[in-house]
Amino acid sequence: MHIEPFAVEIWMNEWETRCEFNLAETCVESLTIEELLEISGKNSSDLSALLPLKMTYGDIRGSDRLLGAIAALYETQGSQNLITTHGTIGANMLVHKALVSRGDRVVTIVPTYQQHYSIPASIGADMVPLKLRAQDGYLPDLDALRARVTPDTRLIAMNNPNNPTGALMDRAMLEQIADIARAADAYILCDEVYRGIDQTGSGTTPSIADVYEKGVSTASMSKAFSLAGLRLGWVAAPRDVIEAISIHRDYDTISVGRLDDHFAALALENSARVLQRSRQITRTNLEIIDAWIATQPRLNWVKPKSGTTTLVEFDLPMTSRALCVALLKETGVMFTPGDAFGMEGTFRIGFANNTDVLKEGLEKVSAFLARQP
Repeated sequence: MHIEPFAVEIWMNEWETRCEFNLAETCVESLTIEELLEISGKNSSDLSALLPLKMTYGDIRGSDRLLGAIAALYETQGSQNLITTHGTIGANMLVHKALVSRGDRVVTIVPTYQQHYSIPASIGADMVPLKLRAQDGYLPDLDALRARVTPDTRLIAMNNPNNPTGALMDRAMLEQIADIARAADAYILCDEVYRGIDQTGSGTTPSIADVYEKGVSTASMSKAFSLAGLRLGWVAAPRDVIEAISIHRDYDTISVGRLDDHFAALALENSARVLQRSRQITRTNLEIIDAWIATQPRLNWVKPKSGTTTLVEFDLPMTSRALCVALLKETGVMFTPGDAFGMEGTFRIGFANNTDVLKEGLEKVSAFLARQP
């Protein structure tokens, strides 16, 4: 099976251990196990409870404790609507493999995580993109979406909040997209890995799984929950979709790790505190970027409403990759080039990591931009 190289992952693998100021990171600053225990009202002595834990496969679909904690993140999803995976990346792969066949029409809202167009294309699906535009606030043109969703459409793929733009579809827009999908009897796959860190209000937008009867939500502990090292994600979907996923999952997952299951459950049982920390970090750092961009005449953006990333347009006589490589070599600052998302003339900034690193990195970028002809 041929599949296109994963552009953003290749970029990250090449540079993230060689930069001084990583402003490409998309996870909210990672928690240590000690910090997780503190947030959860526990301490290191509680780790002794893990000593008798036998390292078997454990509960194949996820422990009852973990599934219950995940279900609490949704309005209408119960344990029977859930299955655990190896991160959101595993969840997305399983959904595409379970739902998409050769010749199916798949409409993907781009830019997005490359899985959502390269995997269907590798299966032999008829891939139909809908490109987001800055002038629309990087929100989908629903008339354009409606025109692309024909009666033979199998799946609409999107992510909300959006990566790389940070745009956010609210409940009203999700309901309109559900209406479009319903008319074609199509599924909607919504990658919701950044859900829970909106810039305003409660911080959490409704899930597509709660909005639409054929909505499929994927998420994980990696981004908003600051625990990428657990490598634990999940799918929330109708039971028939979960069963279809289970068939494929038996071939490449079997189960998640028992320690991953334990610590994910602990974090999700204290999700309000974990997400409060994440929102404080992202809201603080985004205001820093907002103030910085206002001083940069060669940059333009649409301020994100959620997530951990923003897409910035630049006015320089070079490609996005040339710009990002030059930044790395001259300043040690790492962004992600827009060409990794099919968005030439832009770069992505991750704003969810250490605030001091962000400030110092942006200062170096300012000096770099001032030197450009």
